[in-house]
Parts: sequence; structure tokens; C-alpha cells
Amino acid sequence: MSMNVFEISGRAMSAQLVRLNTVASNLANAGTVAGSEGGAYRSLRPVFRTVEDRPGVATVVVDRIDNSTVAPARRHDPSHPMADANGYVWDAAVDTSAELIDMVEAARQYQDNVQVLQTAKTLTLDTLRIGQ
Repeated sequence: MSMNVFEISGRAMSAQLVRLNTVASNLANAGTVAGSEGGAYRSLRPVFRTVEDRPGVATVVVDRIDNSTVAPARRHDPSHPMADANGYVWDAAVDTSAELIDMVEAARQYQDNVQVLQTAKTLTLDTLRIGQ
């Protein structure tokens, strides 16, 4: 069965929802610290894959969610309860400015797909009325 505009936009909306959820998780963990570099939070990034139905008709699905390769920042804070033996803690590797930009972009793309669905619905209903 071929994909139609409703399925294509629906999949795109699902992908943007995953993107928004990863941004929310990243922002929620932005201020966290850890006692080791390995325990520090690293931001999440969804990886999308194109699904082609036939030439010229494609959509997207979430292939996987990866952790960022950006290293957490180490800072000296011997008074922190999570500090290691040398007095260091590791801040979460999250760029809040980049996350906010990603959030706005994902929300806009989600809204664009809502508009596509609304337009397709209106055109479908208008076509049905013409046939009556």
C-alpha cells in the first residue's frame, strides 16, 4: 500500500515529537553534575532515516537516539558532595542555547505538518462535496 499525505505527515509529526522529547530531557538535565566523567549527562540526539515509498514520495522515521560526543566540563568544586577525591565534578554536556533553538525549530516543523494535514483534510472534504 502506498503512503498518502496523512501517513507522510503523521510520521513526520512523530519524528518531531521524539525530537521535542529529547530536547526536553536535555534541558531537564542541563544543570546536573556528576562525580565522574562517565556518569555525567550527555545530551540526546535523534537520528532520522528517510523511508521512500516510491520515487518522489518519502517520509522520515526515527532510526535511533544517540548520545552527544561532546565531553562534559570538569570543574574544581571540592565542597560539592559529589566531588571526586581530587575535588572535581563534571557538568552535564548540554548547550542550553542550542537546545532552545532546536526546540523552536522542531515545534515549527511539527506545526507545519499539522497545517499540511489540515489542508489535506479540507481538500478531501471539498472534493467529496463536489462529487455530490
